[in-house]
Amino acid sequence: MSTDATAAPSRRSNDLRNYMLVTGAYWADTLTDGAIRMLVLLYFFNLGYTPFQVAMLFIFYEIFGVATNLVGGWLGARLGLKATLFGGLAIQLVALSMLAINPAWLVVPYVMAAQALSGIAKDLTKMSSKSAIKFLVPEDAQSTLFKWVSILTGSKNALKGVGFFVGGLLLTLVGFRAALFILAGLVLTALITAVVLMRGDLGVADKKATFRQIFSKNRAVNVLAAARMFLFGSRDVWFVIGLPVFLYEALGWNFWQVGGFLALWVIGYGVVQAATPGMLKRRVAGQGREPDGRTATGLAFALAAFPVGIALALLNGVEPGIVIVTGLIVFGIIFALNSAVHSYLILAYTDSDKAALNVGFYYMANALGRLIGTVLSGLIYQAHGLEGCLWAAAVFVVTAGTISLLLPVHMPRITRPIRIEKALE
Repeated sequence: MSTDATAAPSRRSNDLRNYMLVTGAYWADTLTDGAIRMLVLLYFFNLGYTPFQVAMLFIFYEIFGVATNLVGGWLGARLGLKATLFGGLAIQLVALSMLAINPAWLVVPYVMAAQALSGIAKDLTKMSSKSAIKFLVPEDAQSTLFKWVSILTGSKNALKGVGFFVGGLLLTLVGFRAALFILAGLVLTALITAVVLMRGDLGVADKKATFRQIFSKNRAVNVLAAARMFLFGSRDVWFVIGLPVFLYEALGWNFWQVGGFLALWVIGYGVVQAATPGMLKRRVAGQGREPDGRTATGLAFALAAFPVGIALALLNGVEPGIVIVTGLIVFGIIFALNSAVHSYLILAYTDSDKAALNVGFYYMANALGRLIGTVLSGLIYQAHGLEGCLWAAAVFVVTAGTISLLLPVHMPRITRPIRIEKALE
């Protein structure tokens, strides 16, 4: 028996082991990230912080998320993905430990610094995990790649939703500090397990990768990134601060109810988003016209109707619980479809040798939209309530649709398989 034939099963075993470790690390960090957000939001609002002050606690999280998305691909290329994966988990452990001190010492600048580290950790782990898969699957094993990426991508938003619920539940049952120790234990377990059990490298470090390569020179990519920024700003301008505070303050929900409802929404969003790439993949294969700029534009303008409808219903005295639950479900479905189309287009518009850099630039715009939405969510809710946040969301979506009018509407013929799932967030 040849050496290559003997080595093949061993390599496949190591690849499967590494995939499971990468996925487990990503799951642990994603769940923890969602739980931290809910813990910090509800704990500090309950202490008497205004919605805008609570939003400011997350501003460094979002700012450093933008920076990490911008340079993450370059760091992964320079250092290797194993280093950035382990580094992301270690930084998350530091952030949790910082927040787990005596609550009397948790002043605003200190919490903002801890959130900055958490933002870096989240995006380093996400970039490393998603990029690592392409090194663990042979080039000719497209069905395996589809299955492995689908599992990782489809689980991401579901686990973040579970994190929201876990954060609210832990805050109710054991309190802020004990909850952080529990989450730190989860991350430490994931880090030690990955370090001890992972075999080989996740890609090869490229010391020649230059920083200037992170900026896209592709017009379609730049337009799509701008539309993506406003699309995600439209979600976070009412979802991040305004909605949970409204549920807690105006509707009288307790911590675990707020966390549980937001968790179910994010889980449902993840399910729809995970199902959409399969439909898009079939369309690319020839069952109809491929999604293009017209698809993104139509979905954006359709999405704008829902924050407007929710705001008008609230202003006219319709039962807010029913309005919020129903409206948010439909908003989430259309938003997930819109996001999935964007995620297909970023790969369709870019050359294969620029895919990683362009996707990194695109996610930087995504993070920038979240930053703008988070800040405005607290500011607008404090001044104009949830209705004001919803009107701002409608403006953001219409802006995203208007920008999308500039996207190409005649897609070039696809000559090689496009991995739609890889770009999903």
